[in-house]
Amino acid sequence: MSSARFLATFVCVLSLTVSLLADETTAAKMAEADKQKEPAAVQTTEKKTERRIETKNGMLIFRDVPYVKDGHERQKLDLYLPKNDKPLPVVVWIHGGGWVRGDKQGGPAISLADKGFAVASLNYRLSGDAIFPAPIEDCKAAVRWLRANAKKYNLDSDRFGVWGASAGGHLAALLAVSSDMKEFDVGDNLDQSSAVRCVVDWYGPTNFTTLGAKDDKPDSFVSKMLGASALVDKKQALRAGATSYVDKNDPPFLIMHGEEDKSVAFGQSVEMEAALKKAGVECEFVRIAGAKHGGPEFETPEMRKKIEDFLTKHLKTEPAR
Repeated sequence: MSSARFLATFVCVLSLTVSLLADETTAAKMAEADKQKEPAAVQTTEKKTERRIETKNGMLIFRDVPYVKDGHERQKLDLYLPKNDKPLPVVVWIHGGGWVRGDKQGGPAISLADKGFAVASLNYRLSGDAIFPAPIEDCKAAVRWLRANAKKYNLDSDRFGVWGASAGGHLAALLAVSSDMKEFDVGDNLDQSSAVRCVVDWYGPTNFTTLGAKDDKPDSFVSKMLGASALVDKKQALRAGATSYVDKNDPPFLIMHGEEDKSVAFGQSVEMEAALKKAGVECEFVRIAGAKHGGPEFETPEMRKKIEDFLTKHLKTEPAR
């Protein structure tokens, strides 16, 4: 090998080594940054995949708790428990993501743990795992599991509310209006109720037969969730929509939707409000001018206070049933 060729080879190897070292350094920094996002803990206990974290202010956080015995990897929840001597009212958070993605970590409901609510943030099976009714079956299974374990985690089993956004809004609304039926209650803890006392619905679809042409396409998020286009399987589409089950026994709703939403038509919430009011169900509909599918307009102090006041009224102030 000529000296010139040897030198070129040496330089190439050296450059590759430096690059790999740089990548390892970057990865280490990213890992450290992720650790810093975790609440400051004074004690962490691991049990299989479940993690128990105790924060400096006394809050307990349980991560990756299975709510279905020997279930799917998505059938887990995170539980945030503020320090309190009395059983805690519970807010269940259901993430969005078009039923094809999303995760229980993060979400606007978690800050309610600082306001005296227990918060359960759950994952559920996505369209790539199983079609409808799998996601609502999971949501109901999680609520039943929480009630079955209320004493263990100091939860008030009579004071459960639910909050969801987009696909999570759909599941939150459906969870609430199907409380008096057993079709979607399958699996464990069937002696427990999956009912909730109130609902915060952020821009969730509620009637899959009226969504529009883009959602009727075979490759749309909706079609993937249903297992077929709503045009092909109208029965399945009606079965999945919350408007199909509204009656006078449903819990109070707080609906928020951006008037410029191009992902989930604003009319979906208009339709849900009309169905609830026709049935005589308490419903406040906040129409957010200029807002699209989510965004900062939903996170203003005014909107946060409205949500907190609504949940406080129905989960803390009202007498037990």
